[in-house]
Parts: sequence; C-alpha cells; structure tokens
Amino acid sequence: MNRFKASKFRHTEARLPRREAWISGIRAGSAPSCGNHVKASCRWIAFSAEAAGVLGIVPLECEDGGKRTISQLCCHSDVVTDFDFSPFDQLLLATGSADETVKVWRLPESGQDTPGGAGLTLGPGGAPVDALQFHPTADAVLASGAGRRVTVWDLGQQQPLTVLDSHGDQLQSLTWKRDGRLLGTSCKDKKLRIFDPRAGPAASQSVPGHDNSKDSRLLWMGSSDCLISVGFSQMREQEVKLWDTRRLSGAMFTMALDTSPGVTIPLYDADTGLLVLAGKGENLLYCFEVAPTQPALTQVTQCRTEGSTRGLAAVPRLALDVMACEVLRVLQLTDTALVPVSYLVPRKSVQEFHEDLFPDCTGMLPATDAQGWWAGDSQQVGRVSLHPARRPTETFTSPIIAGTGPTNAGHTDTDTGHTDADQSEASGYSSPSSLASPGSAATSLSASTGPSSGFASSPSQKSLQSLLGPSSRFRHAQGRALHRDQHLTNLRGLSLTTPGECDGFCANQQRVALPLLSAGGQIAVLELSKPGRLPDAAVPTIQNGAAVADLTWDPFDPRRLAVAGEDARIRLWRIPEGGLRETLQEPEAVLRGHTEKIYSIRFHPMASDLLVSSSYDMTVRIWELSAGREVLCLRGHTDQIFSMAWSPDGKKLATVSKDGRIRLYEPRRSSQPQQEGPGPEGGRGARLVWVCGGDFLLVSGFDSRSERRILLYRAQALSEGPLSVLGLDVAPSTLLPFYDEDTSVVFLTGKGDTRVFLYEVTPEPPYFLECNSFTSNEPHKGFVFLPKTACEVREVEFARALRLGQSTLEPVAFHVPRVKKEYFQDDLYPPTRVWWEPALAAGAWLDGQDGQQRRASLRPADMLPVSEAPKEAPARKFVPASVYLEEKTDEQKKEELLSAMVARLGNRDDPLPQDSFEGVDEDEWVSAGGGPRTPGRAKYLAQIILVGAQVVGRAFMRALRQEFAASQAAANARGRAERPQSAAASRIIGISLQEAQQILNVSSLNPEEIQKNYDHLFKVNDKSVGGSFYLQSKVVRAKERLDEELRIQAKGDKEKGRKAET
Repeated sequence: MNRFKASKFRHTEARLPRREAWISGIRAGSAPSCGNHVKASCRWIAFSAEAAGVLGIVPLECEDGGKRTISQLCCHSDVVTDFDFSPFDQLLLATGSADETVKVWRLPESGQDTPGGAGLTLGPGGAPVDALQFHPTADAVLASGAGRRVTVWDLGQQQPLTVLDSHGDQLQSLTWKRDGRLLGTSCKDKKLRIFDPRAGPAASQSVPGHDNSKDSRLLWMGSSDCLISVGFSQMREQEVKLWDTRRLSGAMFTMALDTSPGVTIPLYDADTGLLVLAGKGENLLYCFEVAPTQPALTQVTQCRTEGSTRGLAAVPRLALDVMACEVLRVLQLTDTALVPVSYLVPRKSVQEFHEDLFPDCTGMLPATDAQGWWAGDSQQVGRVSLHPARRPTETFTSPIIAGTGPTNAGHTDTDTGHTDADQSEASGYSSPSSLASPGSAATSLSASTGPSSGFASSPSQKSLQSLLGPSSRFRHAQGRALHRDQHLTNLRGLSLTTPGECDGFCANQQRVALPLLSAGGQIAVLELSKPGRLPDAAVPTIQNGAAVADLTWDPFDPRRLAVAGEDARIRLWRIPEGGLRETLQEPEAVLRGHTEKIYSIRFHPMASDLLVSSSYDMTVRIWELSAGREVLCLRGHTDQIFSMAWSPDGKKLATVSKDGRIRLYEPRRSSQPQQEGPGPEGGRGARLVWVCGGDFLLVSGFDSRSERRILLYRAQALSEGPLSVLGLDVAPSTLLPFYDEDTSVVFLTGKGDTRVFLYEVTPEPPYFLECNSFTSNEPHKGFVFLPKTACEVREVEFARALRLGQSTLEPVAFHVPRVKKEYFQDDLYPPTRVWWEPALAAGAWLDGQDGQQRRASLRPADMLPVSEAPKEAPARKFVPASVYLEEKTDEQKKEELLSAMVARLGNRDDPLPQDSFEGVDEDEWVSAGGGPRTPGRAKYLAQIILVGAQVVGRAFMRALRQEFAASQAAANARGRAERPQSAAASRIIGISLQEAQQILNVSSLNPEEIQKNYDHLFKVNDKSVGGSFYLQSKVVRAKERLDEELRIQAKGDKEKGRKAET
C-alpha cells in the first residue's frame, strides 16, 4: 500500500456464511498447544478433535449434493499438538504429538480405501513435539520443534538433515522464509532467532522479541526480509510487531491490540499483504493490510463471529472463488463447527477475472527435493495463474510414501508393535449402519475396537462423538449421594492434612477409620451400620502414639487395622466386636525396621498376614504379620516413593517414585526391580493401579504444564513408555485411582475436588472410554470405595463409595439406568472375586506357592438373569402411518370433523334436560325468610343457564364453519394465479403448486428430482428417527400435488399435439 495511493483492498469485507454452509456437528479439542488446531489443503481440512490423539478430517469442497463426510484420523497415543499439509502433495499430512513422535500420513482420494497406519514415523525425540512446518520449495523436507530443539528432516531418508542449536527455553513457533533459505523461531525465553540451516546449526541472528513469555508466534512475510510477530507486552497487552532482518536490532513497528488473555493466531497472505488475527476464546476476527515499507498496519475490516475461536486456518489461494472476487478465505474452528469466512473485494463486474486482485501465485510443483536443497539448490517454485481457464491441472504425488495402505500387511506400527495384518482383525472404528436425522447422534456403535493409528469415515456429516471409536456400556452411569438417613454427620476434629500418599481415611464393609487432628495420632473408628448424627461428646478413639501417615484395613480380617506412623513404625490394632466402646491404647503388634518416615502400606491381595510398606529410607519392606517380622526388603529407588500396588495375582509389586520412574518387582526372586520405565513428569505426586487383569498399569500424575493426566502402560514392556496418555484438567491435587476389576471402570478424583471422572479401560485402542462423571456440591476431603458386595444389585448399582466432607461422611452409589430392573443384570455383574477369603497363607506364598481365589455370583436367589428373561414381542408404540395417510381429501376430513363436533354439542331441536325433571310443586318452594318463594324462579334460572350453554356452543360451531370457509377461500385465492385445471387441483388437494415445490425443495417439475427429494424427506421425517407423521403427511400431499400437475401438463401437451395434427 502506497502512502499516496489508495489500496485496492480498502473496501474488503468479511462475509459470514449461513449456517447451512457451516461444517457443523463436530466436537473440537481444547488441549493447550502452540498449533493453530486446524489446517487446510486444496483437498482436505484437518482439525483437532476432542479425543486425545485424534484429528477430524473433512473434504474442503462439498460433494454428493452438498454433504461433507467427516472422518477421523486416530494418529497418536497422546494429544496432537501441531500438524501441517504439504504445499505440493495435497494428500500428505504431517502430525506431531506430545508422545514425542512425528508421523506422516497419506490421506485417501475420494472413493479409495483408507490407510491402515502412518506412512512413516519419526522419533521419539525426547520431548513433546510443539511445532511442524513443511519446506516451501523442496519436497520431503520438514522442520519440527520439540522442547528446545528444531530438527530439519529428510522424510525420504527418514533421517535428520540437521539439528539446530538448543534454545534457551521451550520453542513456541517456527516459520520458513518463502524462498526456503532461512528459518525463524520464537521461544519462551522472549527471543526471536534466525537460522540458515544449511550454513550451520547456530542462529545467524537473535533479538529480544516480546516482553512477556506467554505464547508468541512468528511469520515470515513471503520472500521479503520482513517478519511479523504477535505476542504479549509486559503489561499483558496483545501486540503485533514488524521486523526487518537487515536491521534486526529492534522492531520497526509495534501496535497494541487489546488486553484479552487469549493467545493470538496470525494468518498472513503474502500475495495480498492481508493479515488476519484472532484470539483463542474470542469471537472477533481482525483483518489488516501490512505495508512493511512505511512501515504500517492498516485495519481493513473486523468481523464478529457467532462462536468463540478454537483455531484458525487459511485456505490455499488455488482453492479460492476468484470469480466472486474472494481474495482470502479463513476457516474458524469453534467448539461445534467449522465456519468458512470469505473476504471479498466488491467489484461492479463479477463476470470477468480481475488480474489486479489475483496475481500469479506459487504453484504446487516442488523446485527440488530434500537432497538437492541440502546440497545448495535454491531454485524457486514456479508461479501459476489463478484464471479459471489457465489454471494448471497436473498434480504432484510425493514419493516418500508408497504402498502404504491396507494391502501392506508387513508394515509395523511403531506405537503398537502390531503388524497391519494384526490390525485388520480388529476392524477400525466403525460407524453406525444407519443414521438418524442430520443433526442427531447415532443410536448405536460397534463394540469392536480399532488400531491406535487408523483412519475411518462415516457415511454422512455427523458429530465426532459418534465417530471416535466404540462407546462404553457405562457411558450413562449415574452417581448420586444416598439419603441423609445413611450419612454420618457431626464429624469433629478431622485431620485434613494427611500426606499426599494417603487416601485420607479407609473403610471396609463394616466400619470406617478417620484420622483426627488431635495430638497423639488419634483415630476414630465408626460403624457404618449405625449412621446418623454423632454426639457432641468425644467418641472412643485409637491412641496411635504418633502422627498417622497411612492406614488400611486387613481385607481378610475386618477387625484388624494397620496404621503407619511418622515415627517409622507400623502398629496393628484389633477392633472389638461391635465397634469401639472405649479408647484403645495398646496395639496388637508393632513392626519396626524402617529408619525414616513411612509413606504407605498395602495388604497382600491373596495371602493372609502379608503387608508391604514404603518409606523415606528408599526401601520397600514386606512383613509377615503372624511372626511380626520383616521377610523381604526391596531396593533400587533413588527418590521419594509416591505409590505402590500389588498385581491382582499377588506375584508382582509396582512402584512409582519422584525420580520419574516406574519400577516392577518380583519380590520372591530379587530385591532389585525386574523392569523400569518412564513415569509421569514432575515431582508433584503420582498414583498407580493394575488394570485389565494385571496386564496393564494405569498411572495418574502431572505433565510439565501441571496438567493432570493418566497414562497406560503394558506391564511386560514398561521401558517402551505409555501406550496412551489422556489429559484431564489442571488442579493441584493428585488423582486417586480406584479400579473395579469386574466392570473395568476406573474412578479418578483428588482431595479437594468436586468431580469424579469415570473411564472404562480396554486392552485395545482407544484404551479409555469416557463415561458420565459425578459432581458434588462441595469439595471432598477423601473419596474411598467400598467392596463390591456393598452394592445394591437390585438398583443396578455397580460401585459404592464413601465421600468425606468437612463434617459429614456420605455414601455415594454409582448405577447404570436399566429398564428391566426386576431382572439381575448379568452382563454388568460377572462372578466377583471372593476377596474376603485368602487363597493361601503368608508362609506358603513366601515358599513360592501361588493361589487363586474363588469367584461367587452376586445374583440374589429370587432374581432371574436378564439373559434368561422371556422375550417379549415389541409393543406397537405408535399408530401406523397409514392411518394418517389414508386416501381422503381435505373436504372429507373437514366434513368428518364438523360432524363429530356437531355430535358432541348436540342438535338445537333436542329437548332441554330440565324438561324431564320431576320437581316439587310451585307452592313448596320456600324463600330464605321462610315465606313462599317466587314460583318457578329456580327452574327458569336453570333453563337460562342451559340455554346459554347451547347458544355458546352453536356460536362456536358457526365460528368453526367460518374458519373452514376462510381456509377454503385462501386456497381458492392461491389458485387464481394458476391455470384453471391447476387451480382446480390446488382446491381439491388443498395445497398450491408453489407450496408443494417449496416443501419438496424443487424449482422445476422434474420427475426424477421430485421422486429423489420425496424419498429423502419422507425417510428423514420418519417417526423412528425423530420426525412426525404430520410432516410426512405434508410431504405426501406435496408429492400428490406435483404428480397431479405433471399429469395436467402431460394431458395439455397431448391435446396440443392433436391440434397441431389437425
């Protein structure tokens, strides 16, 4: 833009489409990352989906009559942080993830089979991938930023060309200059760096960027020497800066935007000089024209959108509608839709190509390959015309991925270790065979699971919720606090500062133990069979003698309580039958051996009289309680032990510690760990639990951004890292997991939380199936689950917990809504393990023996399993459509309605009811004062009331007849503009030709189009998919009217032919 010359883009306007043009019904992801969350090529749109590791894929242009097929790309085991399309091969997509890998995919052509896995995988690189960008001139060159490093890859060789020098902090963005010579980066250390990757790994230039370390972005302005950066000032204002690499000592222009907290996403079009800015979480799109020569930013327009921005992408220029003067198109990603926003330059003529608005743009044929560019080849990509008649038709296919598809049975996916042949047995995420109305969700999904890296599609545009793999049978689980008469209230003096390794309190089926705040490590033991308000006076307690670090009940002896103290001792207490009646001061036994404070204690799940403990002395000790001695000591830890858990069969012991390692022991074989693997990052706390029959380990912890997440490991391959990682939320407390082995449901909550997360864990991808969560009104201080036998199976209750509040203890029941609750739901209640009976004694286990507990059914004797319930014939819930679609004209229906109304109101010639009354004589009527009343007054009054009612009814009938007459007159008026025969048809059928065309959405009387639209509308308005018989009847009447019009036209054409012959 020249200072003295008006810009041709000064009148550019942003045009929002109608809702029909939105790509709706999606669920966008909200995981924090440095990417734009949505990208587009000339063929596909990719966007971040709600599920971790999944991208949504949708065609850029409409197909099949305006419908877009939304698909899913299940590409990583953790959150997809960034992705990018190749500028040359429009089907090539690169994805980066927090699982530290980069994958390259070839998306299918329309109508082709979907691929079974990634074309190639790079990494892991030691840190989550933060940014990706293809090279602008050379094929198969990709730059990836992970942690503090930038790697430039040769995708053909699957090897790095160079690794640039480490940055001072986490990388936030990277950008190639359009000529492909230089690379720019922005970093959390507030610096902008310029690299020449072929000259060396060191930065050629560096300059302080924005004063705030919050997320910043850097863009190169085409092939010029200028850059655009967006970030935050020291006062947390959003700001835009222009830089010139020839004078990089400081910004040549700075403009403050506003103080909104959302990270700004910039999009720059080098051919027009237009810059679009949008803040995450905001609904404003700003458009500026950039003039680096002045320098200046001139606002062209701003657009307010309906939804908040989750992500933003620019559509390639070769996909623009140039004949409509569309100079730029961006895609706004919201929570539930993709909204295309077009930027148009108004011109008087839209019938010709405006070359001043659309200069030649960069083509799609690479100038060189990876090895040529690395050897110094700096050829530029050829430019092509945007004129519709002169656009190039040739396409480019990159050779880096060849033969990657379902037929490549020998390909091995690096994430899962399975071959494609194995993956073909577990069919990919299936779509429903039939869909409801266009806006409704599918009613059922396949229960099969698919590979962790796959591509699946749905036959119509649907919500991603119906596409993201199988659904859990517990997805509708509901949690509710039981009635107050089952609560324990007036709890006083509770200790709410127990260590993070402790659950806060413990419970079995009979009683609950609660640490108290008073000195001496007092513990209150309350009977669950005696709910209600506790007395204000002090209750009997256990005097532990030292502050409580952890406590747990013996699963095989409900009266024995083990308490670990901060004095490095473990005390065993025996509760009298019926509960505490007086204070206990002498323990049954004291275990000594640890030299530092004890973290946690756990009883063995199979053998009686075995207890394991972990301590600050970095040891794990196993105790034989019957002998009161230490029998095994496990070593190998280098930092605090956060959690430990026995395997379900009692053979192995797993631990997770502050040094970020997970260790697996076989205590009877060695005191050193059998396996080690990477655990959660950071030292804020972690928990672990065995799942899926002891084949997997689930670990809860934090990532480097303090986000709480859960990780799933294969127990036999800890060193390979997690199979899947799922981020939940940001909160300070460690998630406490409880796993129900009968239902495979894991419950997760933390101290001070108000929400309990529920997930069904599966041994195959996608591993975590989300269920309804439970939310309480106030934060809980602890959340402990009771044994399975405490559940009320008659109410389809599959788990019960105790929630500890500020002064209350309330039971919470989790149940599944079922219709036939009178039957035992044997699909939800498999035979449960008899956990209260030991399989063997401690001595036998120490001698190398293994046992297995028997299983028992939870079915009451008087309940029949639902699988054996008699099959009932489905009752007809709705009147058949044929009743409403009988071959009756509107006149017949109106006459029937009138006849029914007249029959109800009665005929005017009918005698009055009081005429048949047998009243008293006239002189027997007595007034209130005792004298004779006026003769017949009551009788006349009754006659007046009844006659008035008849008059009102007859007036209503007259009004009803007038309404019908008005309706008929309206139909006649609509038909006057039509031909005589057509108008007669309109009066007979009761619908005009114009109305019929509007109902079936046809502009001309084309029999094929009429039949096609009729079949579609009749199907989608079916009662079974949310429609109604009324709407179907309107569709049928419209079809009858158009068929009659076609018959009239055919008859008229035939008569014209006869006249022409004569």
